[in-house]
Amino acid sequence: MKREIIKIDKGKCTGCGLCIPNCHEGALQIIDGKARLISDLFCDGLGACIGHCPEDAITLEEREAEPYNETKVMEKIEKQGKNTVLAHLHHLKSHGADEFLNEAIAYIKINNIDLDVTSEEDDADRQMIHNEMEQTMAAGCGGGCPGSAPMVFDIDTDEVDKAGTSQSRIDAPSELRQWPVQLHLLNPMAPYFRNADLLLAADCAAFSMGNFHNRYLKNKTLAIACPKLDSNQESYLQKLISMINDSLINSITVVRMEVPCCGGLTQMAQMAVANSSRKIPIKQAVVSASGEILQEAWI
Repeated sequence: MKREIIKIDKGKCTGCGLCIPNCHEGALQIIDGKARLISDLFCDGLGACIGHCPEDAITLEEREAEPYNETKVMEKIEKQGKNTVLAHLHHLKSHGADEFLNEAIAYIKINNIDLDVTSEEDDADRQMIHNEMEQTMAAGCGGGCPGSAPMVFDIDTDEVDKAGTSQSRIDAPSELRQWPVQLHLLNPMAPYFRNADLLLAADCAAFSMGNFHNRYLKNKTLAIACPKLDSNQESYLQKLISMINDSLINSITVVRMEVPCCGGLTQMAQMAVANSSRKIPIKQAVVSASGEILQEAWI
């Protein structure tokens, strides 16, 4: 895929290393006396390192590059401690990288990462970043979540009544193939997961979509979850990994709502694949609160 990614002019680079600490994703290293991009996966293309190169050796260019992977970045930088994680979140927010920021916040919540800044060595700047990110997390996935905001939809009742008189609509069969469906209750080794295509759906999705069964559930095995309200989500991750490794599921289709906190469902699927011995494809469908398909793509 084509995307913006950094380019290093080896002739200008003196190997001073000033760019290294400003790449919180860890995409840069000094190798053989020169700054090197070690992986396309870790370069977010936002250019935080550019302003710190005194030789103007770093620029942005659009080229074919491996897609940036926020999950892999978070897996890497969480080991470097809370200050690095906070700096990374601040970096994403200051560049308006909202999609990456939401993925990072979902990762933090799923993995219960402690970002509390209370020790004496935490300076004022780090405390400010922490407070800023606390507000962001509260607005994106906490009590002020946009998914909790009340909405009223205009429904064409004439069209609904017309469609409702159709006997085929009234008697449309369910496409559900198994029970239970809630991820906490599912056994990943159950026979209905063997070589199946998994539909990992947000709890709200089927209620928002009028054609959920026919469009997404048909010929799939279902697991439902809520990345905002469900507890012990670490068990979810382990179950998904087991479905991939042991039950040999073929694919995962994630149907999530448009609200930011629901991005944790996609994050879970990506983390499961990243931590499994088998690599399987993931498709994501993003649904509006009124049931419209906003996005559908393999990721």
